[in-house]
Amino acid sequence: MFDRTELYIEWLKSDPAGFAIYMAYTVAVVLTSLILHECAHGYMALRCGDPTAKMMGRLSLNPAKHLDPIGTLCMFLLGFGWAKPVPVNPRNFGNYRRDDFLVSIAGIVTNLTLFLICSAVSIIVNSFLWQPNFITIVKFVYGSAEGLVNVFGSSEACMYAQGIAYGASFEGMEPYFQHAWLIYVQRFLLLMADVNLSLAIFNFLPIPPLDGYHLLNDTLFQGKLGLNSKLFQMTRVLLVVLIFTGVLNDILIKANEFVGSAVVRTLLMLTGQL
Repeated sequence: MFDRTELYIEWLKSDPAGFAIYMAYTVAVVLTSLILHECAHGYMALRCGDPTAKMMGRLSLNPAKHLDPIGTLCMFLLGFGWAKPVPVNPRNFGNYRRDDFLVSIAGIVTNLTLFLICSAVSIIVNSFLWQPNFITIVKFVYGSAEGLVNVFGSSEACMYAQGIAYGASFEGMEPYFQHAWLIYVQRFLLLMADVNLSLAIFNFLPIPPLDGYHLLNDTLFQGKLGLNSKLFQMTRVLLVVLIFTGVLNDILIKANEFVGSAVVRTLLMLTGQL
C-alpha cells in the first residue's frame, strides 16, 4: 500500500496532468465496477423474491448508495476492495441455500463477465491501435502480441499494455500508432479488465462479509455456518487487518496474474495472435 501511495505522490509532483488523467480513468472504472457488482446482488435478490435491496434504493447507479469508504480506499491503494454489502432478507427466499448462492455469486459473475468482455474487445482494438509493422516487430521479439494487451503478466513483454493502462507517456511513439485516439479507449478497457478480475478474485475469499464466505457456506457446509453480529464485525476487522498488513497481497496478486494471463493468452490463441 505504502509503495503505491509514494508512487502516486511522486507522480503527482512530476506530472500533475498525467496523474489527473490516470485518476479520472481509475475513478470511472472503480466506481462502475463496484456499483455493477452490488446492483447484480440486488437484482438477483429481487429475482429470488427479496425486494429489500430495491426498497432501500440499492438498485441505483448512484455511487453514494454503494461505496464503503475503507473498501473504496483499498481499491485505489491496493487494487482490490469492496462496497457496502447489499441488504438481503433471506426470509423472502423460496429456497435459502439456492437463492443465497445465486445472490452471492451474481456480483462475481458480473465482474468476470466484464473482465472477459473488456479483455476480448481490447484484443480487437489492439489491431487498430498499432501499425501492423509494429505488431509484427513485437511478435518477432516476444513471440506474440501478448505484451500489447496483457496487463496481468510480470514479464518485460507486458510493458506496452501496462504502460497504456497505468498512464505511461508514449511520447515519441506516434509513428507506431495507426489510430492514436484509440489509446484512450484501450486504457479504459485494460483498466476495466484488471479491476474487475481483481474484484472477482478478492470476493471469492471465504471470509465474511465477502461473497466467498456465502458460497462456501451454501455448498460445502450446506448453510450450517452462522455468525452473530459480534463475530461478523470481528471477521470484518480481521479482513481489514489482513489487507493493510499485506498478508493477502501476494496471494491475490499472483492469482490475478495467473488467471488474467491465462485468459488473455487463450483469447489470443483463439484469434490466431499467439
